[in-house]
Order: sequence, then C-alpha cells, then structure tokens
Amino acid sequence: MASGGPRVLVVGGGIAGLGAAQRLCRHPAAPHLRVLEATAGAGGRIRSERHFGGVVELGAHWIHGPSQGNPVFQLAAEFGLLGEKELSEENQLVETGGHVALPSMSCTSSGASVSLELVTEMASLFYGLIDQTREFLNSPETPMASVGEFLKKELRQQVASWTEDEDTKKLKLAILNTFFNIECCVSGTHSMDLVALAPFGEYTVLPGLDCTFAGGYQGLTNRILASLPKDSMVFNKPVKTIRWNGSFQDAAFQGEIFPVLVECEDGTRLPAHHVIVTVPLEAIRKIGFGTNNKIFLEFEEPFWEPDCQFIQVVWEDTSPLQDTALSLQDTWFKKLIGFLVLPPFESSHVLCGFIAGLESEFMETLSDEEVLLSLTQVLRRVTGNPQLPAARSVLRSRWHSAPYTRGSYSYVAVGSTGDDLDLLAQPLPADETGTQLQILFAGEATHRTFYSTTHGALLSGWREADRLLGLWDSQVQQPRPRL
Repeated sequence: MASGGPRVLVVGGGIAGLGAAQRLCRHPAAPHLRVLEATAGAGGRIRSERHFGGVVELGAHWIHGPSQGNPVFQLAAEFGLLGEKELSEENQLVETGGHVALPSMSCTSSGASVSLELVTEMASLFYGLIDQTREFLNSPETPMASVGEFLKKELRQQVASWTEDEDTKKLKLAILNTFFNIECCVSGTHSMDLVALAPFGEYTVLPGLDCTFAGGYQGLTNRILASLPKDSMVFNKPVKTIRWNGSFQDAAFQGEIFPVLVECEDGTRLPAHHVIVTVPLEAIRKIGFGTNNKIFLEFEEPFWEPDCQFIQVVWEDTSPLQDTALSLQDTWFKKLIGFLVLPPFESSHVLCGFIAGLESEFMETLSDEEVLLSLTQVLRRVTGNPQLPAARSVLRSRWHSAPYTRGSYSYVAVGSTGDDLDLLAQPLPADETGTQLQILFAGEATHRTFYSTTHGALLSGWREADRLLGLWDSQVQQPRPRL
C-alpha cells in the first residue's frame, strides 16, 4: 500500500460520494482520498438555491419516511437541521404507505371546483390498486408486464360498474388521470406502462410523514462536506475514462503500482488503488431513469386560501384508459399534477409545480417566457379568473439537460428486476483474480429497496465504504509472507 494508506478516488460529490468519503476518512488506514466532482458544487441532485427571498429546492425536496430507520433523517437530526414538528415521535410514526397527501383544493381545466369527496374516493380507488401491485413481488408470474397495464385493466372493470351520468364518469376518469401523473412524478417515469410490475413492491416505504429542511436540503450535504479533510474535494473535474486491471504509476508515489487509472476531461491522469463511482447511472438503459422537474412561480399576492397546501389540476377530457398522441408543443402542461404552496417568503408567495416524463423534458427546451405564459394561462383557466395577475417570475429545474445527471432518478423498468440493481452494485473485478475492489459502484440506482431516494444514495455510499474497510481490515490481519 502507498505511504499514508491506500489511494482512493470517489467520482461524484453527491450524497452517495460524500457519505462514502466521510466513512473512509474516519478509518485508521488513513486513505489518501480525493472526491472528483464534475460541477462547481457538492450535493449532486440535492440542490438548494436562494430565490424569492428564501431557499427553494431544485432537486430533492423531502426526507421520505423521516424515522429512525432513515439515515438521512438521523443525520439531519444530529446536525440540528430539523424543527420540533419534524423530530416529533408523532411525525415519525405516521404510515403514509408511500402515497402522496390529498390536495387542499382541486380544480378542473375549465375553472370548476372538484369536490374533495370525489377526489378522496378516486384516491382511495387508485391507491388501493397501487397497493395491490405490490403484492406481485414474490408470485411466480404476473398477469402483465407493467404497473400501468395492471392499473388500467383493473380500472376498466371498475368503470364498467359505475352507475353515474356520463359527465361524472368522465370527471372521475380525469381525476384518476391526475393520480397516474402523480405516480409518474413519484417514480420518475414518463408512463407507468414503463414500470415493471413484478419488482414494484420491492421498493420499501419507511414510516414517517415526509418532511422538508427549513434551511435547505443542501445544509445536510454541506455539513458532510465540512467534515472531510481539507482539499479532499476537487470541483469542476469531470471524469472521462476509468481504466482498471492495469499497472499504473505516479511520480508523486515513487515505486508504487496502481491497478486503476482515472483520466479526467482536462487531461489529468490519476492512478488509484480503488475508485468508487457514484455518478447517476443513466447510461445503463436496462434500468429505468426518468425526469421529474419543478417549476416555481412567484406571486406578489396569493390567490389561494391561507391554509391551502396543494392545488390539484384536473384536465377535463383526459383519461388513463385513452392514449392521446397530441403534440407536446400544445399539451405539455397537461402532465403538470398541480402546485405545491411553499411556506410564504419575506415579500413573495411561491407555487411549485411538478411535471414528469417527456413533457417535462420538452419543458426544458422552452424559454422562461414561454413557460410563464403557458402556466399563467393554465392558472387563469383553473381559477376561472381571466384577469388573474401573471406570476412575476419563474424558476425551474432542468435535470434532463444537466450534462452530468441527464435525468432525475431511477425506477425498475419493464424487462428488469431488483437483481439488475444488485448487479449494478457489484464491484470490479467480478471474479477473484487480480487486485480486489478496483472499481466500486454507489448511488441511488444501486440500492435494491430504496432506489430513487437520498437515503438509498447515502446508504449505498456507506455500503461501498464498508466494503473497502472490510478489505483493509482483512489485509491488516493477514501477516505478510516473508521473502
């Protein structure tokens, strides 16, 4: 081993890479560690920015399942980043089943108010079916390949027994369509038809009412970053190629032979004993990886009630049972599920819209002015107020266009299973020959039961750090043969 311990490079400064680095730095083997981050800041898909006189989350929004089994919650609590309500025992015990809370108000695209009783009825039908999809986990075969197909088959049977007038039936289907779109946001997919049915129940929901960070999610990654040794983080350092199973040398480490070589886009060549790759694994197409974006609209005055938390938008004449092939240009905003009301800022009131899939990716190609114009029209339609003042500014995420992410998070796509996620987590070399653990893989897409979450990402970083620590500890225990 090199003087001062093994040389380890971590590729990617998101929560998986930071978590791995923090764990490794605490080990007595004192690894020579560098975290190579392609962008100018740490955090990866956790991105908090100051806007509108407050902090908004362009990336990860909630701690999903904030309870004792969630390491992100535990770290946030340890760092004093959560309020009394978030830390309360009561909050930690809530069982949401992973389902999104019901809206405070629901409006149709023609400005009619939808009764919350009807929304609740459709939610309970939809989430009842979602719960059924999870039951296929250990069955030898599934009736169809995707979650979407199963939901639609069951819904067709339900619809056949509805006895209301045609208008009510149409409205119920339009409400259900909104729930399909919400589920697309949750899964980070364009359509639930792309999400595999058999492994869907493997995703594990932790107890606790989802909560946010008052001072921004990035406060968490900043604290982890601050605990790393000085100069261990290198920014604006995109990696181009990783070569392994080689014999590489470095003038700074005289006489030392390294099995791995990391080549950066700027021409830097960095040999190492071990490399932990934590970048988003969009390139591995078998596992699904989609886009979920946010659009923030800033208003001088709220047009919603003070206790309103979520405004649901129901697009009339839409139905999950009909495939609509309309142009994205004219209809992209119909994939929008509605608007989350953010806690009021100093001098402005902000709504946060969520949109997933191809429509979300199309939205990234538009100008701010086009997005603002489209959403102003949407809000004028749903409120029934053609005079509603336009938002004074717009801000949005663009995760599909971001060169080092190319999307938001992973799901288990039709044609793949949880085994594929485990396979992604397997280090190289895959056999027992050569130097062990040359390249290791972490990130949310490598966690079989918590994929798509920040806690899955953090746990995967810890998992790979522990894998290395186990190797080093076993090497310390083995007496070296004498020459």
